[in-house]
Amino acid sequence: MSDIAWLSEGIGVDGIERSFTLSRGSGAVPGVLWSPRDTGLATNTGLAGTVLLCHGGSGHKRSERIRRIGRWLAATAGLAVIAVDGPYHGDRVPAPLDAAVYQPLIAAEGIERVTARMTADWLDTLSALADQGLADGARVSVFGMSMGARFGLPVAAALGSRLRCAVFGKFGLRQAAAMPAGLGAPGLLTAAAHAVTAPLLYHVQWDDALFPRDGQFELFEAFASVDKQLVARPGPHTETHPAAEASWQEFIGRNAAGHGERRGDEAP
Repeated sequence: MSDIAWLSEGIGVDGIERSFTLSRGSGAVPGVLWSPRDTGLATNTGLAGTVLLCHGGSGHKRSERIRRIGRWLAATAGLAVIAVDGPYHGDRVPAPLDAAVYQPLIAAEGIERVTARMTADWLDTLSALADQGLADGARVSVFGMSMGARFGLPVAAALGSRLRCAVFGKFGLRQAAAMPAGLGAPGLLTAAAHAVTAPLLYHVQWDDALFPRDGQFELFEAFASVDKQLVARPGPHTETHPAAEASWQEFIGRNAAGHGERRGDEAP
């Protein structure tokens, strides 16, 4: 059983922002929901779909980028937008942890176990909000860069035919030697990519020192999407050009309300 406790609510020119905690048997899930302003406070009728925003490492559900994208998608595209804290991040821990601390914790718990837990957290959160009329559980898109892609990709795969589009990047099947070996899960990620057939935008930082370029290309090739795009920009892992963020938002806005994608074995 799961239950949502609402913690705060704010109304601005760009929509409604509500904080919540979802109670689950495995623990609380801290989250935030952005909604279009003109849909009302009680329920969001007429939503164009739902987007799950998965934050990167050392971030949280209200990181600056996540909040910007969430507000834009709610206000401009008419979408319900959900973000939850990742493992050992945000309100799941008493204080922020450095990568040198949270990465070994994830590896020690087991990447498969953490991935399964995060996937369940996302799906239960989506279901709980959809049950209250605050999200569209049938048309869902997923966004995630870096750690957001690590945990967002399995969620996208689990959504099956409900997935409308995905934006991932700054991540791949190989990682820097300095990262804990236990974080690597190429088999799990490849299987998840094979299950994704919705339109895909994949972003690569050309000079990424954390996730080598060839491993990112391998992951991109593994996606089963017929409509998939790879965009590469110069710069290190932590760099993001403002135009890149705008292109992610626009891609989701164009595809999030779609009625499904044509699979490779279907007639045109």
